[in-house]
Amino acid sequence: MKTSKTNTFVQHIKLKVPVIIFTLMASMTFAQNNLGDQNTSPRDGFIFEFGLGGGVISIEDSEGMQTFDEAQGAISFPELKFGYMLNDELAITASMPGMIYEFQGRDRHFGGIIPSLQYWVKERWWIHGGLGLAIDSPALYDIEDDLNDDWNFGGAVMASTGYEVYKKKNFALNIQSKLVMGRAFLEGDAHRDAVTFSVGLGFSWL
Repeated sequence: MKTSKTNTFVQHIKLKVPVIIFTLMASMTFAQNNLGDQNTSPRDGFIFEFGLGGGVISIEDSEGMQTFDEAQGAISFPELKFGYMLNDELAITASMPGMIYEFQGRDRHFGGIIPSLQYWVKERWWIHGGLGLAIDSPALYDIEDDLNDDWNFGGAVMASTGYEVYKKKNFALNIQSKLVMGRAFLEGDAHRDAVTFSVGLGFSWL
């Protein structure tokens, strides 16, 4: 019964997320065509971004302590991105997404360090994605000795898109959405899976 519910939830996520992403892409493209490309400048050198936002996170523990049926509202802050422009449209980046979630009454953080590529499809609209290291850790404000102090690692994949609603010289403010899926391995051959989806603001210097 639990497996059936889990599969239903996962299928629901898989169906809804692409619709949301493509809707955002269409809206961004329409907005760009109407706003034009004022205050643009060549993108080169190093880039840095921090972001904040909100969304949902679903955690499933292989030991059955928590399942995907128990989605939680969550805050993503801070999310960081470092990179270098290979040309005016393509950057190689290292992204650090993450969200706080509750597990057995304690706050934890599921995130990662993800090597990725960011490509500007239009002057203000970009897509971004990659795969790398998943990190499941205690929230830094909720650590006690021998309690909620375990760090777990695994793999994660990330896909995001964003639109720069304001741009002046080397600064850009963007609205972005992000999907992250990952698995962290626990002690005793157990694992913890996570699916996160967020919408937020990004503050970029490039």
